[in-house]
Amino acid sequence: MAIDQIHDLQQVYRKILHSMSRPGTISVLEEAKQLDYELPCKKSTMLCAMTVLDAEVTFHILPGNQQKLIEKISEYTSARYAPIEEADFVIILKNASKEDVLQAMRQCKIGSLIDPQLSSTWIIESEGLAEEGNLSLSGPGIESHASLHAGMLESFWKARSSRIKEYPMGIDLIFVDDDSGIVCIPRTTRVIMTEVE
Repeated sequence: MAIDQIHDLQQVYRKILHSMSRPGTISVLEEAKQLDYELPCKKSTMLCAMTVLDAEVTFHILPGNQQKLIEKISEYTSARYAPIEEADFVIILKNASKEDVLQAMRQCKIGSLIDPQLSSTWIIESEGLAEEGNLSLSGPGIESHASLHAGMLESFWKARSSRIKEYPMGIDLIFVDDDSGIVCIPRTTRVIMTEVE
């Protein structure tokens, strides 16, 4: 893997923080071009995993039966694989079924009022991100509202809304696409669909 695990991953971390503080803003992970591996996930997915996972956290992958990817992520990050109910990070690959994703949304950790940080962060593969789309975003870090296309169905956003209604509990979302784009939607962001995809 031709990537500087200190310098390059620091750059990725800064871009994730930038995207998390400015919901709906797409950044590009140029560092993904340096990854030389063949795994059933996007290079930007692996980069995000290498950046945010470590020996102190757990992760889950959808769809299941991704043993090679589980082993690689564990090898590079020392994170442990765990059931969806226990996972600190949930990685949703492009070929995950809608039903599996909605089930995971119902089961994943959202923290508690005392410990809201004990929640899950999702890394979701999207076919294409765009700053113009059918989602209207509002909340901290957004001047009035932002527009976004993330490629998820209305049922996903309804399920997500039900998991963030008791702030500060909730989940944070990181979307990645084929062009190494990344956009974040933290639990503080309100998402309204302006039209059905």
